[in-house]
Amino acid sequence: MTAAPQFASDNWSGLCPEALDYLIRANAGSAPAYGFDDWTARAADAVRELFEHDAEVFFAFNGTAANSMALAHLCQPYQAVICHAWSHIETDECGAPGFFSHGARLLTGQGADGKLEVEAAERLVPAGGDLRFPRPAALSLTQSTEVGTVYDVDELTRLCAWARSQGLRVHVDGARFMNAVAALDVSPAELSWRCGVDVLSLGASKTGGGIGDTVVFFDRRLAEGFDYRCKQGGQLASKMRLMTAPLLGLIETGAWLRNARHANQSAAELAARLDAVGIPTAFPRQANAVFIRLDDAEASALRQLGWRFYISDCHGAARFMCGWDMTPE
Repeated sequence: MTAAPQFASDNWSGLCPEALDYLIRANAGSAPAYGFDDWTARAADAVRELFEHDAEVFFAFNGTAANSMALAHLCQPYQAVICHAWSHIETDECGAPGFFSHGARLLTGQGADGKLEVEAAERLVPAGGDLRFPRPAALSLTQSTEVGTVYDVDELTRLCAWARSQGLRVHVDGARFMNAVAALDVSPAELSWRCGVDVLSLGASKTGGGIGDTVVFFDRRLAEGFDYRCKQGGQLASKMRLMTAPLLGLIETGAWLRNARHANQSAAELAARLDAVGIPTAFPRQANAVFIRLDDAEASALRQLGWRFYISDCHGAARFMCGWDMTPE
């Protein structure tokens, strides 16, 4: 049965035609297992070309694993990660970063419109290196954020520079990184390593891809031993090409950017239609998410009409996500 697009999440959609085509082609015949196939090698090279950088590239089954393993690789168990209080690693990963790191804590700060601010992050660094408080080792930022806003190049550069001054590595949860790139009309390089980002968890499922996330280490020295971490963490897929071929299709055909732009434009259209009937957005609409305030009766009425959406416990606004397959209707 084919269902119409929903606003519940942008990962409700199937694979876009380009990703599906590459998956079908990769499925034909046999190929070496555990990532030693040509499809996976081509996908890794495509990621490097996309970012204009000779990065180390690894593949995981999902964003939680990609984020958690990356942060565990940056932190000792007695250390900590600074992040926004609404970040996915804090609210939606069931403690996975602490599990994978064997104890590293998340220290949460705030900032307007879901974006962590330097001043808030500074308050989380203990003065004088107090041994009773976990020492921060990494800064993790979400791009685009959990409320659909975007760190621009200047904001990201400032945060990375502050992190560097404190001896922290910078990780970016890029589940919707492609939407952020499309929103700002910059290159992936301009919104990552050129700002000072060390490690990026690159998502593609929400932009028309299939299963899996990509961990991109822009500093190859930081990636030493990460292949063993992937294996220990249950993230080494035997038929890796079936994870990586759809990503290759997105990149080689340029579908990743077309899909991200379409999703963002769909969200802009939704926000405009809501505004036209007097319903303001709860946060600035910058990527492919629209948040509005609903009372219980309004939310119930929409759900009875068959619409699915998520209401955050963090800020109480209802989230309406637009995917690559959203239609004008």
